[in-house]
This record gives sequence, C-alpha cells and structure tokens, in this order.
Amino acid sequence: MKKIIHKVFTAWHFEDEEKWINKMAAKGLNLTDVGVAKYVFEEGLPGEYQYRVELLENLPTHPESERYIRFMEEMGAEYVASVSRWVYFRKKAEDEPFELYSDMDSRVAHLRRINILLVFLFIFEVWAGVFNLVVGIAYGMAINVIIACIPLILALCIIPGIIRSVRKYRRLKREREIRE
Repeated sequence: MKKIIHKVFTAWHFEDEEKWINKMAAKGLNLTDVGVAKYVFEEGLPGEYQYRVELLENLPTHPESERYIRFMEEMGAEYVASVSRWVYFRKKAEDEPFELYSDMDSRVAHLRRINILLVFLFIFEVWAGVFNLVVGIAYGMAINVIIACIPLILALCIIPGIIRSVRKYRRLKREREIRE
C-alpha cells in the first residue's frame, strides 16, 4: 500500500529530511518516490533500509551524475528518486552503516554545493524582487510593486539558511585542517 506525505524541507535542512525519511523506514514505510514537498512510501519491513540524500553537481541525467549513480549502485546503494539535483539513495540496513561520504573532502564539497545553491537562490530572488519593483514604479503598476514583495521575502528567508550552511561548511573545513 502506498502512502503519500506532503512535507517541506529547506536545502539547509537536508540532514533533518534524511533523519525523517529514516524514521519513516524504521516504522516500515520505505521511500519509493519524491516530488516537490511530496514523499511516496510503500509498506515494508521496519528498518529494512537506510536512506541518504545528496545534492549532485549536475542533474541526474548528466553523464557525470549518471556515472556517479552507477558507482553508488555498484557499492550496493539503490537510486530511489530525485528532485532536480537532489538525489535519494537507499541501502539494505543489514549491511554496514550507509555513508555517502568516505572522507572529509567529499563532505566539504557537498556543503559547498549547497552553499552555492543557496547563494544563487538568494541572488535570483533579490533580482526578481528588484525587477518587479522597478517595473512597477516605472510603469505605475501597483500589482508589480506588490508582487515584488514575494521574492524579496523569500530572499530574506534564505539568509538564515545561508548563515547556517556556511557556518557548518567552515566548521567542517577547520576540522579537516586539524586532522591533516
């Protein structure tokens, strides 16, 4: 039986999303598909799978990403689904603990990709807001001035995520330097 749950996680809360998916798996609900704020689960054995979430450098259909997904499958992980560049893998829980990052450099690189995504989204939202504001003022279109508020508010909402993610990135880089 399938169960669909609608839930929103921000990019900087990917670890919370991963924990939530694994809690669902511990209850016997195995992730089979994802969409924007949509998770599809099927009933299975409790704790059968461990799940990991990763932001790829490119879309999953890109040759480099396809090679990476094949590599993960050769390592015993199963590609479950993706939303844009976010991919979802699972592995049987009976195996050793499922970790995507075998070294500190790959963890740092993953956080760097997330930081770049967040900064890009922030800049895009500010641009969209300013553009609508300028158009609204220049052409006397009150609706554009009102619409400009939406992306500007979204940009403000992204700032705490950028701060959190950059702090985590810097902490991990310092930890890597200490270990070297």
